[in-house]
Amino acid sequence: MKLALTIAGSDSGGGAGIQADLKTFSALGVYGMSVITSVTAQNTKAVLGVEDISPEMVYLQIKAIFEDLPPDAVKIGMVSSEGIIKSIAKGLDEFGPEKVVLDPVMISKSGHALLKPDAVEALKNELLKRCLVVTPNIPEAQALSGISIRGVEDMKKAAERIMSYGCRAVIVKGGHLKGDAVDVFFDGREFREIRSEKIPTKNTHGTGCTFSSALAANLALGHDLFTSFKLAKEYIFSAIKNSVNIGGGAGPVHHFWELYRRAGLKV
Repeated sequence: MKLALTIAGSDSGGGAGIQADLKTFSALGVYGMSVITSVTAQNTKAVLGVEDISPEMVYLQIKAIFEDLPPDAVKIGMVSSEGIIKSIAKGLDEFGPEKVVLDPVMISKSGHALLKPDAVEALKNELLKRCLVVTPNIPEAQALSGISIRGVEDMKKAAERIMSYGCRAVIVKGGHLKGDAVDVFFDGREFREIRSEKIPTKNTHGTGCTFSSALAANLALGHDLFTSFKLAKEYIFSAIKNSVNIGGGAGPVHHFWELYRRAGLKV
């Protein structure tokens, strides 16, 4: 069995973060492990609080995993402070995983800041160069690149700027664009696009976490990067299409919709 590790924050509502990542790994047939960076008190409507795990404990979790259960791929999500970012960088350098996916989580679906302002530079300088691929949405790509994005050509410019920090590929997700969602893939050699219709639903909690963990899972399974991107895109599209209408805010995507359908359970 292939193994995948998520390094991210905990979502008490179960729709994003560590919980979404582990569900995605399981749905795609990969054994999931976790390093928790922060604990959030949140539901579908709001983030009530965030408490960071100490940088030392973050590093020890990484050490524990790699010394006994070396993952075939790593996904990094919420890393709220400079200290946590440096602990993760230390672990990546020590154990040297090749397939690292970075989802630069900055703001929750409910609008709560999840990355401290003084940690943005650390994210760019410490983590991007240690990653295979970075998967920002448009607001995150703007923050990382300093480029205002109004369309696909701006997404390409932002991808080039983000690549300059040392990662080997960038996927700028276009869900915030008007019209169809266009994701831009750039590997330093060519741009490739995947376009999909937008699904009219408010239940999109955990989409970024789920997409990036699906990308990591498919890399762990041995697919090349662009194939992993396509498969992750297909998975998140179906998970949104079959999203779960629970809570009073943005409900979660349905990670196990296919399993439920096969079992005759209501999706």
